[in-house]
Amino acid sequence: MDPKFIEVSQLFDRFKAAFVRNDLDTCANLLSQLKVSLTGFKSLPPLFENTPNAIRELSLARDIYEHAVVLSVKNEDQDAFERDFFQLKPYYTDARGRLLPSPQEYPILGLNLLRLLVQNRIAEFHTELELLSPSALENPCIRHAIELEQSFMEGAYNRVLSARQTVPHETYVYFMDLLAKTVRDEIAGCSEKAYDSLSVKDARQMLLFSSDKEVLEYIREDHPDWEIKNGLVIFQRAKESAPCKEIPSLQLINQTLSYARELERIV
Repeated sequence: MDPKFIEVSQLFDRFKAAFVRNDLDTCANLLSQLKVSLTGFKSLPPLFENTPNAIRELSLARDIYEHAVVLSVKNEDQDAFERDFFQLKPYYTDARGRLLPSPQEYPILGLNLLRLLVQNRIAEFHTELELLSPSALENPCIRHAIELEQSFMEGAYNRVLSARQTVPHETYVYFMDLLAKTVRDEIAGCSEKAYDSLSVKDARQMLLFSSDKEVLEYIREDHPDWEIKNGLVIFQRAKESAPCKEIPSLQLINQTLSYARELERIV
């Protein structure tokens, strides 16, 4: 067997051992070495040369990038997730006919959909869905992301938050927590526009928290401009501090009249 392949395989074994120990720093260091080593295999994207060890090399590289994606979630690094996912994606598309299906494919594809949803990149979310086969859309990991997006668009925020309890894969928890914060921030923004104040109890129900303590902690960390007084959450100070932009009406009128005169000359 190719000595280069054996060297990379042994390095990957060290990476997996560190991964199991949850030694993230060692994993990051070994992953950098692995990515550099993979550049020596001409069978990998974008060349896809038909070398004697092509299938083994493709399978090993796919496994490495799958671990890289999961590592980025453990590190809570969305930028690294995006980079690693796009490096992995050709193994699920261009190399599909040469490799056996990976058990991690649908969990990772669903994880990417969830990331796009958290980042509010809805157009890209639907573009990724269009690339999936009908059978893939029925996979529990993909269906979970689709149902979340539907609930989010419908404003059924209680369903979004309760979905955290039924995640199809443990790696989904990080993005579900981010999505929960996005949902609560959306509710909070609407609440301070619609009300001058709310009771702490009503705020707890509206923000979908299970205790008053969680509400107070959320306000302290994310909305210090809200005031807690006599059992009420008062939004007035936040409204007063919000900048009020003055519309330059006279300037707009003058510009419109100027455009009208220029159009009349042209005609």
